[in-house]
Amino acid sequence: MALAINIRAENGSAGEIERLWDRVGTFEVEPSMRQLGYRPHFTFAIYDSPAIDEKTAWDALLKAVDDEAQLLIEFRRIRWFEGSPLVLWAQPAADNVLILIRIHDAISAAIDPSHCRPHYRPGAWTPHCTLGTRITDVSRDDAIAFAQSFDGGIEVLFDMVDCVAFPPVRVVAEQRLQP
Repeated sequence: MALAINIRAENGSAGEIERLWDRVGTFEVEPSMRQLGYRPHFTFAIYDSPAIDEKTAWDALLKAVDDEAQLLIEFRRIRWFEGSPLVLWAQPAADNVLILIRIHDAISAAIDPSHCRPHYRPGAWTPHCTLGTRITDVSRDDAIAFAQSFDGGIEVLFDMVDCVAFPPVRVVAEQRLQP
């Protein structure tokens, strides 16, 4: 079991990302993001149990977003993480990245990053909203062509922070951000 702390879109604007999930899902054997049963999100940190408990993770997130309001994030590009399988993700606009990094830094200041999975540690973490995690090798070139053809211009309101346990995804605690 693992814990993740996130900001997610829990409103109608999430449909913008969910439509991209459906398109990217055509490059996967099975659509990975729909299977989660969880809304579009940014993950700030993942901790494997028992290193960090739910209360510690939740308290760190609440402290990190204490003065934060809901975030309207613009996505202009789709990028990918190399590997097999290939992972496609939506890239937030540069001005939005600064806010996400500020939250991530506050979490890393509250919880020793050595407890976090390596890709979520300072210096390694890339703010991203995942669109598909299991792009098949046979669909790789088509998925990259799709990513490169994306014309951007979508905006999504991220209005909820949470701590989840997984797998499967189970919300441990959540709080709506102020408008």
